[in-house]
Amino acid sequence: MKKVMIVVLALLIGGVTFSQKMITRSGEIKFDATVPGAMDPVIANNNTVSSLFDKSTGDLVVQAMVKSFKFKSPLMEEHFNENYMESDKFPKTSFKGKVINYDSKSGNYEVEGELTMHGVTNKVKSKMEITNEGGKVVISGAFIVKLNDYKLEVPALAKKTLAETAKISVKLALENK
Repeated sequence: MKKVMIVVLALLIGGVTFSQKMITRSGEIKFDATVPGAMDPVIANNNTVSSLFDKSTGDLVVQAMVKSFKFKSPLMEEHFNENYMESDKFPKTSFKGKVINYDSKSGNYEVEGELTMHGVTNKVKSKMEITNEGGKVVISGAFIVKLNDYKLEVPALAKKTLAETAKISVKLALENK
């Protein structure tokens, strides 16, 4: 009888731990590197972002395929993939980090970790809003990155349109795994 109780208890604890992990494969990232006042906005959206969030530890992993970023202009998308991001050489961009002091309540939280883009990894930190909406945990916010920190150079001809910094906005609606 003792062995049965131990097995049942282990399964219950395992089930609780398992249910702490949340996932999405339809997260959203918006990349905006538009110079203020520019005629052509340098904005791309990616709606096929994968993410895993562990509510018990605050661990957060986000991954996006670079070629899944869509621009208004096909030519801009081509330049983004071939000349800047070199998406054949560096097909993914990712974030691996942690929501600091996450306590399962809605609110603003510090999120910090490592962003890997164009084969370069740097530490990033930002505030993100986390809300609980109908069984989902929604993580949203933005941070600013310097393109040259990721070996992304802005050529002189593009400086009227392409900023030297980019705002990366994230929205992840995660469900129980």
